[in-house]
Amino acid sequence: MHLEQLTLKHYRNYEQLDITFDDKVNVIIGENAQGKTNLMEAIYVLAFAKSHRTPRDKELIMWDQEYAKIKGSVFKRKRHFPLEIVTSTKGKKAKLNHLEQKRLSDYIGALNIVMFAPEDLNLVKGNPQVRRRFIDMEIGQIQPAYIYHLGQYQKILKQRNHLLKEYQRKQNPDLTMLRILTDQLIEHAATIVQRRFKFLGLLRDWALPIHEGISRQLEKLEIAYNPTADVSKDMDLSMLVRVFQEKFQEIEKRELERGTTLIGPHRDDLIFYVNGKDVQTYGSQGQQRTTALSLKLAEIELIHSEVGEYPILLLDDVLSELDDYRQSHLLHTIQGKVQTFVSTTSVDGIEHETLKKADVFYVQEGSVTRAN
Repeated sequence: MHLEQLTLKHYRNYEQLDITFDDKVNVIIGENAQGKTNLMEAIYVLAFAKSHRTPRDKELIMWDQEYAKIKGSVFKRKRHFPLEIVTSTKGKKAKLNHLEQKRLSDYIGALNIVMFAPEDLNLVKGNPQVRRRFIDMEIGQIQPAYIYHLGQYQKILKQRNHLLKEYQRKQNPDLTMLRILTDQLIEHAATIVQRRFKFLGLLRDWALPIHEGISRQLEKLEIAYNPTADVSKDMDLSMLVRVFQEKFQEIEKRELERGTTLIGPHRDDLIFYVNGKDVQTYGSQGQQRTTALSLKLAEIELIHSEVGEYPILLLDDVLSELDDYRQSHLLHTIQGKVQTFVSTTSVDGIEHETLKKADVFYVQEGSVTRAN
Protein backbone atom coordinates (compact mmCIF):
# COMPACT_ATOMS: atom_id res chain seq x y z
CA MET A 1 0.00 0.00 0.00
CA HIS A 2 1.19 3.52 -0.64
CA LEU A 3 0.04 7.13 -0.85
CA GLU A 4 0.44 8.27 -4.46
CA GLN A 5 -0.72 11.88 -4.21
CA LEU A 6 -1.60 14.40 -1.52
CA THR A 7 -3.58 17.63 -1.97
CA LEU A 8 -3.99 20.18 0.81
CA LYS A 9 -6.11 23.32 0.87
CA HIS A 10 -6.18 25.81 3.78
CA TYR A 11 -4.48 23.23 5.97
CA ARG A 12 -2.40 24.76 8.79
CA ASN A 13 0.21 26.89 6.94
CA TYR A 14 -0.53 25.35 3.51
CA GLU A 15 -2.70 27.56 1.33
CA GLN A 16 -2.57 25.03 -1.51
CA LEU A 17 -0.39 21.97 -2.09
CA ASP A 18 -0.52 19.21 -4.68
CA ILE A 19 2.27 16.66 -4.50
CA THR A 20 3.07 13.12 -5.69
CA PHE A 21 5.21 10.61 -3.79
CA ASP A 22 7.54 7.71 -4.47
CA ASP A 23 6.29 4.35 -3.19
CA LYS A 24 9.48 3.73 -1.20
CA VAL A 25 11.14 6.51 0.87
CA ASN A 26 10.32 10.22 0.85
CA VAL A 27 12.50 12.58 2.88
CA ILE A 28 10.98 15.93 3.87
CA ILE A 29 13.62 18.47 4.92
CA GLY A 30 12.95 21.84 6.51
CA GLU A 31 13.77 24.09 9.42
CA ASN A 32 11.45 24.13 12.40
CA ALA A 33 8.07 25.91 11.99
CA GLN A 34 8.19 25.73 8.17
CA GLY A 35 5.51 23.05 7.76
CA LYS A 36 7.22 19.66 7.56
CA THR A 37 5.42 18.28 10.63
CA ASN A 38 2.15 19.76 9.32
CA LEU A 39 2.67 17.71 6.15
CA MET A 40 3.23 14.53 8.17
CA GLU A 41 0.21 15.35 10.32
CA ALA A 42 -1.97 15.77 7.20
CA ILE A 43 -1.12 12.20 6.10
CA TYR A 44 -1.99 10.97 9.60
CA VAL A 45 -5.31 12.88 9.57
CA LEU A 46 -6.11 11.41 6.15
CA ALA A 47 -5.84 7.94 7.74
CA PHE A 48 -7.45 8.52 11.14
CA ALA A 49 -9.71 11.55 10.53
CA LYS A 50 -8.11 13.24 13.53
CA SER A 51 -4.75 14.68 14.50
CA HIS A 52 -2.17 13.10 16.80
CA ARG A 53 -1.11 16.59 17.90
CA THR A 54 -4.36 18.25 18.96
CA PRO A 55 -7.91 17.19 19.87
CA ARG A 56 -9.25 20.49 18.44
CA ASP A 57 -10.01 20.12 14.73
CA LYS A 58 -10.31 23.88 14.23
CA GLU A 59 -6.53 24.18 14.77
CA LEU A 60 -6.06 22.36 11.43
CA ILE A 61 -7.77 25.19 9.54
CA MET A 62 -5.59 27.98 8.18
CA TRP A 63 -6.03 31.32 9.93
CA ASP A 64 -8.99 33.35 8.57
CA GLN A 65 -10.31 30.41 6.51
CA GLU A 66 -13.55 28.47 7.04
CA TYR A 67 -12.34 24.96 6.19
CA ALA A 68 -9.34 22.73 5.62
CA LYS A 69 -9.29 19.98 3.02
CA ILE A 70 -7.01 16.95 2.70
CA LYS A 71 -7.28 14.68 -0.34
CA GLY A 72 -5.18 11.63 -1.06
CA SER A 73 -4.89 9.01 -3.75
CA VAL A 74 -4.13 5.59 -2.26
CA PHE A 75 -2.96 2.38 -3.92
CA LYS A 76 -4.01 -0.70 -1.92
CA ARG A 77 -4.90 -4.28 -2.86
CA LYS A 78 -4.05 -3.58 -6.51
CA ARG A 79 -6.51 -0.72 -6.87
CA HIS A 80 -6.44 3.07 -6.69
CA PHE A 81 -8.99 5.00 -4.64
CA PRO A 82 -9.36 8.54 -3.24
CA LEU A 83 -9.74 9.60 0.39
CA GLU A 84 -10.89 13.02 1.54
CA ILE A 85 -11.24 14.79 4.89
CA VAL A 86 -12.85 18.22 5.14
CA THR A 87 -12.79 20.01 8.49
CA SER A 88 -14.85 23.15 8.90
CA THR A 89 -16.43 25.27 11.61
CA LYS A 90 -19.59 23.18 11.06
CA GLY A 91 -17.94 19.80 11.58
CA LYS A 92 -16.04 17.14 9.69
CA LYS A 93 -16.73 15.07 6.58
CA ALA A 94 -14.86 11.92 5.57
CA LYS A 95 -15.14 10.49 2.05
CA LEU A 96 -13.94 7.10 0.90
CA ASN A 97 -13.98 6.51 -2.85
CA HIS A 98 -16.06 9.72 -3.25
CA LEU A 99 -18.75 8.47 -0.84
CA GLU A 100 -19.30 10.29 2.45
CA GLN A 101 -19.00 7.94 5.42
CA LYS A 102 -21.53 8.53 8.19
CA ARG A 103 -19.47 6.62 10.76
CA LEU A 104 -15.72 7.00 11.22
CA SER A 105 -15.49 3.24 11.83
CA ASP A 106 -16.45 2.81 8.14
CA TYR A 107 -13.61 5.12 7.09
CA ILE A 108 -10.70 4.26 9.39
CA GLY A 109 -8.62 1.35 8.14
CA ALA A 110 -8.76 2.33 4.46
CA LEU A 111 -5.26 3.78 4.83
CA ASN A 112 -3.01 2.09 7.39
CA ILE A 113 -0.41 4.25 9.11
CA VAL A 114 2.30 3.70 11.70
CA MET A 115 3.58 6.98 13.16
CA PHE A 116 6.90 7.21 15.00
CA ALA A 117 7.57 10.66 16.48
CA PRO A 118 9.73 11.87 19.40
CA GLU A 119 6.69 11.72 21.72
CA ASP A 120 6.43 7.98 20.97
CA LEU A 121 9.70 7.53 22.81
CA ASN A 122 7.56 8.42 25.83
CA LEU A 123 5.37 5.40 25.17
CA VAL A 124 7.17 3.51 27.93
CA LYS A 125 7.90 6.26 30.46
CA GLY A 126 4.92 8.54 29.73
CA ASN A 127 1.55 8.48 31.43
CA PRO A 128 -1.00 5.65 30.94
CA GLN A 129 -3.08 7.82 28.58
CA VAL A 130 -0.23 7.67 26.02
CA ARG A 131 -0.23 3.86 26.12
CA ARG A 132 -4.02 3.61 25.93
CA ARG A 133 -4.04 5.89 22.89
CA PHE A 134 -1.34 3.75 21.26
CA ILE A 135 -3.29 0.53 21.68
CA ASP A 136 -6.65 2.07 20.72
CA MET A 137 -5.36 3.62 17.48
CA GLU A 138 -3.69 0.40 16.37
CA ILE A 139 -6.63 -1.90 17.11
CA GLY A 140 -8.95 0.56 15.37
CA GLN A 141 -6.92 0.30 12.15
CA ILE A 142 -7.26 -3.46 11.86
CA GLN A 143 -10.68 -3.82 13.54
CA PRO A 144 -12.74 -0.72 12.68
CA ALA A 145 -15.69 -2.00 14.80
CA TYR A 146 -13.45 -1.39 17.82
CA ILE A 147 -13.72 2.36 17.14
CA TYR A 148 -17.50 2.07 17.46
CA HIS A 149 -17.31 0.32 20.85
CA LEU A 150 -14.70 2.82 22.08
CA GLY A 151 -16.83 5.78 20.98
CA GLN A 152 -19.93 4.35 22.67
CA TYR A 153 -17.96 3.59 25.83
CA GLN A 154 -16.62 7.15 26.04
CA LYS A 155 -20.08 8.62 25.44
CA ILE A 156 -21.69 6.52 28.20
CA LEU A 157 -18.72 7.14 30.52
CA LYS A 158 -19.22 10.90 30.16
CA GLN A 159 -22.94 10.56 31.02
CA ARG A 160 -22.18 8.27 33.96
CA ASN A 161 -19.55 10.60 35.41
CA HIS A 162 -21.92 13.55 35.05
CA LEU A 163 -24.61 11.59 36.93
CA LEU A 164 -22.18 10.57 39.69
CA LYS A 165 -21.23 14.24 40.15
CA GLU A 166 -24.92 15.17 40.43
CA TYR A 167 -25.52 12.39 43.00
CA GLN A 168 -22.80 13.87 45.22
CA ARG A 169 -25.11 16.83 45.86
CA LYS A 170 -28.13 14.66 46.79
CA GLN A 171 -28.93 12.96 50.10
CA ASN A 172 -30.68 9.78 48.87
CA PRO A 173 -30.43 9.68 45.07
CA ASP A 174 -32.45 7.22 42.99
CA LEU A 175 -29.75 4.93 41.53
CA THR A 176 -31.91 3.40 38.76
CA MET A 177 -30.42 5.53 35.97
CA LEU A 178 -26.88 4.98 37.23
CA ARG A 179 -27.33 1.20 37.12
CA ILE A 180 -28.77 1.35 33.61
CA LEU A 181 -25.71 3.33 32.46
CA THR A 182 -23.44 0.87 34.30
CA ASP A 183 -24.92 -2.07 32.37
CA GLN A 184 -24.51 -0.20 29.09
CA LEU A 185 -20.92 0.73 29.98
CA ILE A 186 -20.07 -2.89 30.87
CA GLU A 187 -21.33 -4.15 27.51
CA HIS A 188 -18.74 -2.05 25.65
CA ALA A 189 -16.03 -2.36 28.32
CA ALA A 190 -16.03 -6.16 28.01
CA THR A 191 -15.63 -6.01 24.22
CA ILE A 192 -12.85 -3.38 24.43
CA VAL A 193 -10.88 -5.36 27.02
CA GLN A 194 -11.29 -8.64 25.13
CA ARG A 195 -9.95 -7.06 21.92
CA ARG A 196 -7.09 -5.38 23.76
CA PHE A 197 -6.00 -8.73 25.23
CA LYS A 198 -6.09 -10.34 21.79
CA PHE A 199 -4.21 -7.49 20.13
CA LEU A 200 -1.49 -7.46 22.80
CA GLY A 201 -0.98 -11.20 22.32
CA LEU A 202 -0.34 -10.60 18.61
CA LEU A 203 1.86 -7.57 19.28
CA ARG A 204 3.92 -9.53 21.81
CA ASP A 205 4.55 -12.31 19.26
CA TRP A 206 6.01 -9.78 16.81
CA ALA A 207 7.80 -7.53 19.33
CA LEU A 208 9.74 -10.23 21.22
CA PRO A 209 12.03 -11.37 18.36
CA ILE A 210 12.43 -7.78 17.10
CA HIS A 211 13.51 -6.61 20.56
CA GLU A 212 15.93 -9.53 20.90
CA GLY A 213 17.45 -8.57 17.54
CA ILE A 214 17.93 -4.91 18.47
CA SER A 215 19.38 -5.81 21.88
CA ARG A 216 21.74 -8.39 20.28
CA GLN A 217 19.96 -11.25 22.12
CA LEU A 218 20.76 -9.70 25.52
CA GLU A 219 17.21 -8.66 26.45
CA LYS A 220 13.82 -10.32 26.55
CA LEU A 221 10.73 -8.11 26.29
CA GLU A 222 7.37 -8.88 27.87
CA ILE A 223 4.14 -6.91 27.51
CA ALA A 224 1.41 -7.12 30.15
CA TYR A 225 -2.07 -5.63 30.28
CA ASN A 226 -2.72 -3.99 33.63
CA PRO A 227 -6.52 -3.83 34.14
CA THR A 228 -8.48 -2.08 36.88
CA ALA A 229 -10.83 -5.08 37.22
CA ASP A 230 -9.85 -8.72 37.85
CA VAL A 231 -10.07 -9.72 34.19
CA SER A 232 -7.72 -11.94 32.20
CA LYS A 233 -7.05 -12.91 28.59
CA ASP A 234 -8.57 -16.38 29.12
CA MET A 235 -12.07 -15.04 29.88
CA ASP A 236 -14.80 -15.10 27.24
CA LEU A 237 -17.17 -12.16 26.76
CA SER A 238 -19.84 -13.40 29.18
CA MET A 239 -17.24 -13.98 31.91
CA LEU A 240 -15.78 -10.50 31.38
CA VAL A 241 -19.27 -9.01 31.72
CA ARG A 242 -19.86 -10.95 34.95
CA VAL A 243 -16.56 -9.80 36.48
CA PHE A 244 -17.31 -6.17 35.62
CA GLN A 245 -20.84 -6.44 37.08
CA GLU A 246 -19.51 -7.81 40.36
CA LYS A 247 -16.76 -5.18 40.55
CA PHE A 248 -19.11 -2.25 39.84
CA GLN A 249 -21.52 -3.50 42.52
CA GLU A 250 -18.63 -3.76 44.96
CA ILE A 251 -17.38 -0.18 44.39
CA GLU A 252 -20.71 1.59 43.83
CA LYS A 253 -20.61 3.35 47.23
CA ARG A 254 -17.01 4.51 46.65
CA GLU A 255 -17.90 5.87 43.18
CA LEU A 256 -20.83 7.82 44.66
CA GLU A 257 -18.48 9.33 47.24
CA ARG A 258 -15.81 10.18 44.66
CA GLY A 259 -18.19 11.29 41.91
CA THR A 260 -16.40 9.43 39.12
CA THR A 261 -16.07 6.03 37.41
CA LEU A 262 -13.20 4.23 39.09
CA ILE A 263 -12.66 1.18 36.88
CA GLY A 264 -12.76 0.28 33.20
CA PRO A 265 -10.70 0.47 29.99
CA HIS A 266 -10.29 4.25 30.41
CA ARG A 267 -8.10 3.58 33.48
CA ASP A 268 -6.25 0.45 32.35
CA ASP A 269 -2.55 0.48 31.45
CA LEU A 270 0.24 -1.50 29.79
CA ILE A 271 3.42 -2.62 31.53
CA PHE A 272 6.63 -3.45 29.65
CA TYR A 273 9.21 -5.74 31.21
CA VAL A 274 12.79 -6.28 30.04
CA ASN A 275 14.49 -9.30 31.59
CA GLY A 276 11.72 -9.37 34.19
CA LYS A 277 12.08 -5.72 35.29
CA ASP A 278 9.53 -2.95 34.73
CA VAL A 279 11.17 -0.77 32.05
CA GLN A 280 9.25 2.36 33.05
CA THR A 281 10.59 2.24 36.61
CA TYR A 282 13.92 0.45 36.32
CA GLY A 283 14.93 0.63 32.65
CA SER A 284 17.66 2.88 31.28
CA GLN A 285 16.82 5.47 28.62
CA GLY A 286 18.38 3.13 26.05
CA GLN A 287 16.13 0.25 27.14
CA GLN A 288 13.06 2.48 27.04
CA ARG A 289 13.92 3.61 23.51
CA THR A 290 14.64 0.07 22.33
CA THR A 291 11.26 -1.00 23.71
CA ALA A 292 9.47 1.86 21.91
CA LEU A 293 11.28 1.08 18.64
CA SER A 294 10.48 -2.64 18.97
CA LEU A 295 6.79 -1.85 19.44
CA LYS A 296 6.68 0.38 16.37
CA LEU A 297 8.45 -2.19 14.17
CA ALA A 298 6.13 -4.88 15.58
CA GLU A 299 3.12 -2.72 14.63
CA ILE A 300 4.31 -2.69 11.01
CA GLU A 301 4.55 -6.49 10.88
CA LEU A 302 1.29 -7.01 12.77
CA ILE A 303 -0.67 -4.77 10.38
CA HIS A 304 0.94 -6.57 7.44
CA SER A 305 -0.12 -9.95 8.86
CA GLU A 306 -3.70 -8.77 9.47
CA VAL A 307 -4.29 -6.61 6.38
CA GLY A 308 -2.06 -8.39 3.88
CA GLU A 309 -0.06 -5.26 2.99
CA TYR A 310 2.52 -3.14 4.77
CA PRO A 311 1.27 0.13 6.27
CA ILE A 312 2.77 3.53 5.53
CA LEU A 313 5.43 4.59 8.04
CA LEU A 314 5.75 8.21 9.21
CA LEU A 315 9.06 9.05 10.91
CA ASP A 316 8.48 12.57 12.15
CA ASP A 317 11.74 14.14 13.40
CA VAL A 318 12.58 10.91 15.21
CA LEU A 319 15.79 9.73 13.52
CA SER A 320 17.86 12.40 15.26
CA GLU A 321 16.52 11.08 18.59
CA LEU A 322 17.92 7.59 17.94
CA ASP A 323 21.58 6.60 18.12
CA ASP A 324 23.40 5.27 15.02
CA TYR A 325 22.73 1.62 15.88
CA ARG A 326 18.96 2.04 16.38
CA GLN A 327 18.76 4.30 13.31
CA SER A 328 20.43 1.64 11.19
CA HIS A 329 18.22 -1.12 12.57
CA LEU A 330 15.08 0.86 11.82
CA LEU A 331 16.12 1.87 8.29
CA HIS A 332 17.37 -1.62 7.44
CA THR A 333 14.08 -3.17 8.59
CA ILE A 334 11.90 -0.95 6.38
CA GLN A 335 14.22 -0.98 3.36
CA GLY A 336 12.40 -1.75 0.14
CA LYS A 337 9.11 -2.90 1.66
CA VAL A 338 7.39 0.03 3.43
CA GLN A 339 6.51 3.41 1.95
CA THR A 340 8.16 5.75 4.42
CA PHE A 341 7.99 9.49 5.04
CA VAL A 342 10.95 10.91 6.97
CA SER A 343 10.82 14.49 8.22
CA THR A 344 14.05 16.05 9.46
CA THR A 345 15.93 19.34 9.64
CA SER A 346 18.91 17.65 7.97
CA VAL A 347 20.07 14.21 6.80
CA ASP A 348 23.66 15.05 7.65
CA GLY A 349 25.20 12.33 9.74
CA ILE A 350 22.64 9.70 8.73
CA GLU A 351 24.58 7.33 6.52
CA HIS A 352 22.27 4.67 5.15
CA GLU A 353 21.51 3.35 1.65
CA THR A 354 17.76 3.74 2.26
CA LEU A 355 18.04 7.53 2.51
CA LYS A 356 20.54 7.82 -0.35
CA LYS A 357 17.92 6.34 -2.72
CA ALA A 358 15.06 8.44 -1.36
CA ASP A 359 13.01 11.17 -3.01
CA VAL A 360 13.84 14.45 -1.27
CA PHE A 361 11.51 17.41 -0.69
CA TYR A 362 12.33 20.80 0.82
CA VAL A 363 9.74 22.65 2.88
CA GLN A 364 9.85 26.41 3.36
CA GLU A 365 7.03 28.62 4.66
CA GLY A 366 4.27 26.25 3.59
CA SER A 367 5.60 25.47 0.12
CA VAL A 368 7.24 22.20 -0.96
CA THR A 369 9.79 21.70 -3.72
CA ARG A 370 11.13 18.39 -4.96
CA ALA A 371 14.93 18.06 -5.19
CA ASN A 372 16.28 17.52 -8.71
